[in-house]
Amino acid sequence: MDWSGIVADVQQHWYLYAAMPFIAAAIGYVTKLVAVEMLFRPLEFVGIPPYLGWQGLVPRYSARMATVAVDLMLSRLLDPQEIIDRIDPAELAEHIQEPLLATVEELVDEIMMRHRPGLWELIPPAARRLLLQRIQADAPRIVEQMMADLKENVNVVFDLRTMAIDALMRDKALSVRMVRDLAAPEMAFIIRSGLYFGFALGVVQAAVWALTHSALIMPLFGAFVGYSTDWLALQMVFSPIEPRRYFGIFRWHGLFHKRRETVAVDYGNLIATEILTPANMIDAMLTGPQSDRLFSLIEHEIDRVLDQQMGRAKPLVELAVGNLDFIKKDVVQTLRSRLPEETATIEKYTMQALDVNSLIVEKMKMMTPEEYEGLLRPAFKQDEWKIVTVGAILGFLIGELQVLLLLH
Repeated sequence: MDWSGIVADVQQHWYLYAAMPFIAAAIGYVTKLVAVEMLFRPLEFVGIPPYLGWQGLVPRYSARMATVAVDLMLSRLLDPQEIIDRIDPAELAEHIQEPLLATVEELVDEIMMRHRPGLWELIPPAARRLLLQRIQADAPRIVEQMMADLKENVNVVFDLRTMAIDALMRDKALSVRMVRDLAAPEMAFIIRSGLYFGFALGVVQAAVWALTHSALIMPLFGAFVGYSTDWLALQMVFSPIEPRRYFGIFRWHGLFHKRRETVAVDYGNLIATEILTPANMIDAMLTGPQSDRLFSLIEHEIDRVLDQQMGRAKPLVELAVGNLDFIKKDVVQTLRSRLPEETATIEKYTMQALDVNSLIVEKMKMMTPEEYEGLLRPAFKQDEWKIVTVGAILGFLIGELQVLLLLH
């Protein structure tokens, strides 16, 4: 091998050799940036379906990811019974007493005007007020009893799994935001790592070019840099699960595992403010697939209270106001349409009472490392090969560009 010729070539074209590590670093950076963005963009498929085009991996597999994440969440972090048990029926009734009394007054007036308008108008105002006061006095007890019944039947009237999956499925941007926010430091590391790994490999690339001057070296090294640095960066995010020392000097702990305490707080906050919000849970109970069972409980409670209050006078009351069964069903239907408008009054209390954030943080401390990794890993696992392959292709093309620059 003509070492003197190699040294002379390096001296003559030193600026090209000096540029190679920086160009390789740029390749590494660009391929990492593209890899990260390919996870999240675009939200919808762009191109010619089904294969010629691209959709971000997170929005594309949002259904699968939502199912995996929610199943993990419910199996290890949250139990619907445990959530609902945090609400005190008496305290809830106290918090909603004022708007409840106003709603009862409007409801009674609306129902009576619909069924017995003439009779209702003939009743003296003082007698109406007395009747309303009697009903209003019972209302908090009804709410308290209904909450107690709800606690005993929470799995019958509330499908937490369907609610959580639906919340993620309705909004692909929410799935993207959750992964982006949860793994923001890891994403930044992956992008930065392209600079470090690319520069190191660029030094090797410069040495090989000096020895061979082969036109294949640049594109092949570019492909290798793009592929290997993408793959290595992804592995370093999740591995090793426990801190490990390499070559006796280099200590590394998978970044996602290293940030476990911080991730627990962030994850709890995301779930509490984006998915398991009081508004979402109340809406699921009032309008979800099992809402009929909730209103069956309400109808049962109304029936019980009416029978208790009327006693032997029930036939006379029916003679005066008409078929009570029909009126009770009308009351339930009216409540069904009105309740969603009234739920804002209890959202603040339920947010404090449920404290989903603290509950999740507490439970995440008990997860195994493998279960914990499952919070984020589904976003990468199945299609990692696509990301690193795109990195290799980009690296190859940039390597070809290097050859053109070197030869001209």
